[in-house]
Amino acid sequence: MGEQVVTFRLQESSAARLVAVRVCLVFALPLAAVLAGCGATAHEAGSGRPPADAPAARCRSGPAPLGSSRVTVTAVVRSHAVAYRRPAARPFARFDRLNVNRFPNVFRVLSALRAGDCRTRWYRVQLPIKPNGVTGYVRAEAVDTGRVRSRVLVDLSARRLTLFRNGRRALGTTVAVGSPATPTPTGRYYVNQRLIPADASGPFGPAAIGISAYSTVLTGWTQGGPIAIHGTNEPWSIGRAVSNGCIRVRNDVLRRLFKVTPAGTPVLIRR
Repeated sequence: MGEQVVTFRLQESSAARLVAVRVCLVFALPLAAVLAGCGATAHEAGSGRPPADAPAARCRSGPAPLGSSRVTVTAVVRSHAVAYRRPAARPFARFDRLNVNRFPNVFRVLSALRAGDCRTRWYRVQLPIKPNGVTGYVRAEAVDTGRVRSRVLVDLSARRLTLFRNGRRALGTTVAVGSPATPTPTGRYYVNQRLIPADASGPFGPAAIGISAYSTVLTGWTQGGPIAIHGTNEPWSIGRAVSNGCIRVRNDVLRRLFKVTPAGTPVLIRR
């Protein structure tokens, strides 16, 4: 499998459309360069300004949580964004408009840091980098924001995936999860890229929903071993702990899931 090549076509997300991104590229990458070998079975081993004539608004400055159990705020990089541990501290990560797979860089927004004039200066965001779940601050003017009304819950013990829309259960399905040797990492993540294989009969099925998690075992893989929810050409594996860390669903279910999980969708993976 190490020499296999899979061609992917980028799927524009609703979050990406906030900045009028028009992604219609077709590109080829080594299979391991996109996901952590997940297609194979594992073997043991910003706020707007008020009108000019409006009275100046005053707000209590400081952090304000964003989002709820039904709505998540997502941010798309305009052209370049820098992440800081604290506002205006030394930067620790930098992001261009597109990631290594040529998909728009997207963050999950956790809170906003507003000034006394009610304008948002900073966003605290979850980042799609290691270690899993890392957060930082980005300047508000570096991103465009939007709302996502879907979320995904993956229960590893039950080997079940549940999709919620507007806070209500919309879909439930049995999944394949990581093997004991290559477990699916638990934690709170979000959809950060969406990929469509050129060959829907391949190991990823008709599509792959990339999330901001990385394998804690396959650390030597290209791109650090990213995790995804995807289809499969091994339907017998559904309901088993056999993958290299990714979450497999039946191809017909994956098509439905892909339509309603835009970039920024929260993904909770628990045992």
